[in-house]
Amino acid sequence: MSKIALRNAWFQVHKWIGLLLAIAIIPICISGSILVWHDAIDAQLNPERAYAGAPILPVERYAAAATAAARPGEALMSIEIPTEGAVVASLAQPPKPGAGRPVRTMLWLAGDDARLLDRANSDAGMMRFMHVLHGTLFIPEWGRATVGWVGVFMAISCLSGIWLWWPTVGAWVRGLRWRRHNDFNNNLHHQLGFWILLPLFALSVTGFWISFPKVFADIGQPAAQSGRDAGPKGDGARAKGTNGRGGGEPSRAARMRARPLDNPAISLNAALAAAGQGRVARVGWPTDVEPQWNIRTGPEDRAQQTEVKVDAASGAAEVKPPKNEPESLNRLMRRIHDGTDMGLFWQMIIFLGGILPAILSVTGIIMWWRARKWRGELARRQAAKLATA
Repeated sequence: MSKIALRNAWFQVHKWIGLLLAIAIIPICISGSILVWHDAIDAQLNPERAYAGAPILPVERYAAAATAAARPGEALMSIEIPTEGAVVASLAQPPKPGAGRPVRTMLWLAGDDARLLDRANSDAGMMRFMHVLHGTLFIPEWGRATVGWVGVFMAISCLSGIWLWWPTVGAWVRGLRWRRHNDFNNNLHHQLGFWILLPLFALSVTGFWISFPKVFADIGQPAAQSGRDAGPKGDGARAKGTNGRGGGEPSRAARMRARPLDNPAISLNAALAAAGQGRVARVGWPTDVEPQWNIRTGPEDRAQQTEVKVDAASGAAEVKPPKNEPESLNRLMRRIHDGTDMGLFWQMIIFLGGILPAILSVTGIIMWWRARKWRGELARRQAAKLATA
């Protein structure tokens, strides 16, 4: 294949990825840009949830306040206690057969007196809408996989784009010139595409990684961990577990549909006593899927927290100290993608990495439409010329 033919092939790949996937690329990119500032935007949208100061009450006070605020059929599932800010309680709603993914009731409690600050469903609000849009495009069942494949094609579009950007004659720096074409739209497309290329490629690859975690499950994992997660007793065994007793760990779907036990033999106070000393960061109530109290103690950073599981029937405690292991590759990929703890500079790049591709989609569609009109006019002129010849 000649160089011209290869360039034309890349052009067709680049063009049709942009045209066919624009309806998915634009909402995914824009929602991703918004989610970079999730906490700040959410605080502005819901000022009633704000609480200045550290929670100072015992855990049981927050549990009693959440239970008192529960509506008929709701049951307390967990309590998150930050080092500063409102305490957040999660309540299971009455089961709704065939209603899809279970919805929780979220309660925000003041840290000084446990008064109710706000109540909302876990699937409500603008930021939740943006999360679902970015992660699944609101497509049932196949949404996450769809977004993952969009990431694959966006990465291919980046590779084809750099090929098309590269000047056909002269040094590569010639490609940095603004006026490569007579049309502003074309020049804008080439310039924005070049400067966002590497960040967009990174976001596309990490987005695919996050959408298909099982594909990369063993990459970057210690051998012992890989052996636990793979093989005949790995993912399959975990997926089939439903009660946490002798059948492997329950699946995420089973945990989502779990119901808190009505009257566990071991009370909250007894479970906290079994967990020992330390700042309580989270308490998870025993459920019909995992009949044990799940208590985390320690600082805000989960990686530094001690996890204690207390059997709801016998009171036997299992302590898991902080792992103190290097950050997993999966976690790193997620942080690169969403900007968590990556600093303002990278967060700004991610923000632009969402805005600019949306602009590229629009400019690409305009370029295609103008070229289509131009070819149509050329064909008509040629046909008229032949008719008069």
